Amino acid sequence: MTPGRINALIFLIDLNILNALKEENVKFIKHMIAVLALLCATQVFAQTLDEKGLTMLSPPQPTHSGNKIEVLEFFFYGCSHCFKLHPFISAWQKKMPSDAQLTFVPAIFNPAWEPMARTFYALEAMGQREQLHDELFNAWSGGLDLVDEASVTDFVSKHGVDAKKFHDAYNSFSMQSQVARAKQMGQIYGIRGTPTLVVDGKYVISGLVPEETMKLLEKVMVVARKEHKAKH
Repeated sequence: MTPGRINALIFLIDLNILNALKEENVKFIKHMIAVLALLCATQVFAQTLDEKGLTMLSPPQPTHSGNKIEVLEFFFYGCSHCFKLHPFISAWQKKMPSDAQLTFVPAIFNPAWEPMARTFYALEAMGQREQLHDELFNAWSGGLDLVDEASVTDFVSKHGVDAKKFHDAYNSFSMQSQVARAKQMGQIYGIRGTPTLVVDGKYVISGLVPEETMKLLEKVMVVARKEHKAKH
């Protein structure tokens, strides 16, 4: 091959590499523009919300709801504020938008709260959590202290739950990981009290009366929905 042909070949190779780099740069620039647009949109959307009762989680946490808007409620059956919010959350859940997913997370601030977390997960594993969810709130509100496995077992067995199966679920190996996960989530999300709602891993709603909580939830849902659309 002559020097002239070699130089021509080198020129063509350099030109192809340059074009490839240009294409990659264009893709990168487009990606960065999309990211910046999403960040700006998030900031603008967030500024439209009332500040009272709302904090932004930093850093935001990953969600586990697919393409749906994730709504977490950290709660405790013996919490009077949770009891007051519960009817509102239940009503919202019944007419919940199709693009939303509600998940209950039992808060565990101290060892005394762990029996109720175990109760929640045991009943969920048995497919009877929804059946007794209201009853457990009502029991605590009525002055019944369900503070250990014995008292809880006595209560749930009177409401149609098999005591032996409940005992097995309450003390199962998987229960340890579920309780540990609930504790970890409380720390990661910075939960300081109940009830607390976390929307899409970053919008934290707490410290409001039920009516204000639900109004703010609706506003945050609008923001989260716009953000979801901006991502796709």
